[in-house]
Amino acid sequence: MKYRLWIRAGLAAAIVAGFAVSTMVITVPAYRAAFNVRLTAFLESVRGLGVWGPVIVGASFVPACLFFLPGSLLTLFGGFAFGGTLRGLAAVTACISMGSTLGATAAFLVGRLVARDWIEKKVAVHPRFRALDAAVAGHGFKIVLLTRLSPVFPFNLLNYAFGLTRVSVRDYVLGSWIGMLPGTVLYIYIGSTVGALADVVAGKIERSPAQQALFYAGLAATLAVTIFVARIARRALARALPGDADAGLSTEPRSNGMI
Repeated sequence: MKYRLWIRAGLAAAIVAGFAVSTMVITVPAYRAAFNVRLTAFLESVRGLGVWGPVIVGASFVPACLFFLPGSLLTLFGGFAFGGTLRGLAAVTACISMGSTLGATAAFLVGRLVARDWIEKKVAVHPRFRALDAAVAGHGFKIVLLTRLSPVFPFNLLNYAFGLTRVSVRDYVLGSWIGMLPGTVLYIYIGSTVGALADVVAGKIERSPAQQALFYAGLAATLAVTIFVARIARRALARALPGDADAGLSTEPRSNGMI
């Protein structure tokens, strides 16, 4: 159907445009300053919404994930604006956890809709790729969980990348939700200790011992996922191409990662 091609072309163009805009916001000081001004105004208005504020913050993760915008700032702001009480912490944690999972899932589905058919055509004629794709699908939950715990894999790009694999939606959603939850709780707590919104937007947050611990735990997860993916890939290649597995992937971790 031609309309499907147009939809896919439009989605692909929106993804590329979003990535380009986010790159300019991050790298060009003038664009970053203008973005920070608008972001501050938006966050100030959200802060005044009372009980609806956490819901709006959570919902903001959907466009943030789709267009490569920094979700960590939203999480810090959620803690800053609504984390003054235990009830507020619970509400904003629930909203951000749900919103970030929905946003990640939306990007995952867009990635699958835009490019998965093309990937399947390429994979079908290559036994190695087909075997690896099937192996990743068979261990999807573990791989998604470990990569979500890792600070090395870029969050927004990973959302789309998983859409190109055969990981099931269930494994992706569950692995993403559980894997992102520790970082969500930590950043909300850190945001609740910040004294000014300007510091949140500017990213002037001192690294706490809890952040250090989460960072090193994430590095351990990075090593684990590297070894894990290499091993399942080796086994998949051994099944698909007996006697040729050693020509594929080593079980030793590589410095540039495996995903």
